[in-house]
Parts: sequence; structure tokens; C-alpha cells
Amino acid sequence: MSEQAASTATATANVHVAQFQPLTSPRNLKAELPLTPAAEQTVMQARRSVQRIVHRQDPRLLLIVGPCSIHDEAQALEYASRLSKLRAEYADRLEIVMRVYMDKPRTTVGWRGYLNDPHMNGQNDFNLGLKMTRRLMLKINELGMPVGTELLDPFVPQYIDDQLAWGAIGARTTESQTHRAMVSGVSAPVGFKNGTGGNIKLAVDAIVSAGKPHTFLGITDEGQAAVVSTKGNPDGHVILRGGRFGPNYAAEHVQETLGLQADAGVTAGLVVDCSHHNSNYQFEKQLDAWHDVIGQRVAGNDALIGLMLESNLVEGKQSIPADHANLKYGVSVTDACVGWESTQELLKWAYEQTGAVLAGETVQG
Repeated sequence: MSEQAASTATATANVHVAQFQPLTSPRNLKAELPLTPAAEQTVMQARRSVQRIVHRQDPRLLLIVGPCSIHDEAQALEYASRLSKLRAEYADRLEIVMRVYMDKPRTTVGWRGYLNDPHMNGQNDFNLGLKMTRRLMLKINELGMPVGTELLDPFVPQYIDDQLAWGAIGARTTESQTHRAMVSGVSAPVGFKNGTGGNIKLAVDAIVSAGKPHTFLGITDEGQAAVVSTKGNPDGHVILRGGRFGPNYAAEHVQETLGLQADAGVTAGLVVDCSHHNSNYQFEKQLDAWHDVIGQRVAGNDALIGLMLESNLVEGKQSIPADHANLKYGVSVTDACVGWESTQELLKWAYEQTGAVLAGETVQG
């Protein structure tokens, strides 16, 4: 859909708007790329498992693993294929979901992600980005690899909600009333990160808010503006990601979070994001957080239900070059990630440790 309309500016309206571009409707995109039976089975089974883990009814560990951001379909599918094999191998102790982040928040400016700017050239072809995002998520689900993503734009869930086993609200938007209301209607479990400054209560408040019914402005499957009324999402949970004053995955931070949750009547388990401030943005330090948190879990803290890891085919990161032919294969174009070899080792170690916990054994690290 390439039709564009110039902004109809008046003395007081649309003064800073250059143009409008019609957006394909969720129904049309879903008709073009329908959820296949294989993909639907992946989503439903994983979503039920994540729900049970969040509410501490399933003793397995939830692991959200994958690139900081997706920028190439072939590379994402190669990663998904590799990860799906480990998911199947470790399924009795670990529930592995692939991190498929397509919509990237920026502190100031920068590449907004595959969904917003699939060409990585500033054209911001949203219609193409929505199509490519839905197609990629569909292919990943068909591999038997469940999908998790950050929900940033309030309209986007209507286009991909049926493909998600898990979702996240980022540190910049956890306090946003718009996003809390949006999550109240999302079909999958959703984690709320603590604020960028480290405020954990923001995430706890968000869980309480999103668990209640809301009424807000959104769109229908036909793409029509509408008043949306929701039932509330009962599967919200906190994601600890550190803050400006440093990491917050240590035992004392976990206990602080559980205390805040108890005061608010929240019983869900906690997920720790090993990246961002929990690694001081040094990708190698994700390993420290990973080992510490699983150590706490082994020691008996079953409130720690999951971890997030930024991982790619090749470690590190790269800038987006003017000539995309110069992009290095398998390397992140946003935050730096651990490589595939480290990912394999971390998943294997997590499997071994949690096996001893499920067997009621004492583990020697």
C-alpha cells in the first residue's frame, strides 16, 4: 500500500505533519498471512506453559533468548532453527522462547527496528514492516519455536497478538498509562521492566493496572478507530533489568521486589533481564547475572521464574553502514550480544542446574 496523502494543514492543525499514509488493516494482513495449524499449536502450547510458570505452577525455568533486535529474516531463521533444537532437547526443565524484537525504543533518535524501518534507510515503510514482521514470526512459530517480543506501538498487537507466547513492556514505557491499558487486552503473558532509573514499584503498579479492565482508543481488526474495552490481563510479572545505579538481580533486590509485590497483592514470579543495566551494557557480563540468578534459584528461591539473554549468531555489535552489503553476518545492529557458542553453554548449564533442583538435590557449582 503506497498511497500517500499530503497533510491538510490549517493555521492551528497539522502544522508539523508532512503527510499521511494509509495503513493496511489487521484483518487484511492476517488474511494474507494466516496463522497456520502448526504455528497455532506452538503459540497455544507455549503460552499455556508460560502462564503456568509465571504463576509458579510449573517448576521449569522460562528463558527468553535471542538477538537484541531482528534486522534480517535469513539470520533470524537460522538462529531460530538452532534454538529450536535446544528447546526440544531441554524441554523437560526449560521453557525456551525466542526473543524476536522488531520495534525498538530509542533514547533520542536511531534505527527504530525491523517493523518500523525494514530497509534500515529511514524510509519507515510501516506497511512492509508489518508484513515482514508477521511473516517472520509465522515462520519461527512453524519451526516449533515460540516468539516473545516487546510491545511498543499501541496499534501493533492487533497485527501480531495471535503469534505471541510472551510479551514485554520496556523500561521507558512501564509507567505509561497507554501501555498498561494496552496490556490489559493482550492475549499473552506480559512482563513489565522496572524503570530506567531502577524504580521497581513502577513495574508492580503496572501489573496491578494491566490486570484490571480498561477502556481506551485503539483500532479494530478492520483498521477502524474504535473504543476498546478489555477484561484485564492476569499474567503480568516484573522484569528486573537494573537501573542507573547498577544491577538489581542480587538476592536483596529480589527480596525488595517480592516485598513490593506482597504489598500490592501480586503473586507472580520474577524474570531477570541479564542485559541492559544488569550487565552495565557489557555483553560478557550477562554471564555473571545468569549464573547468579540461577544460583539463587538452585538455593531455593522459586520466585525467580525466568531470565532474558541477548544472544546472536556472532558476539558483539556493529553500526549500520551506508552500504548494507558491508553488514557482518549474524552480528547485532543494536546492543551487543553474546555469541552462539556462549549461548549453548549457558543453556546447557541452566539445564544441568535446574535438573538437580527438580530432583530435590543439592548442586555443587
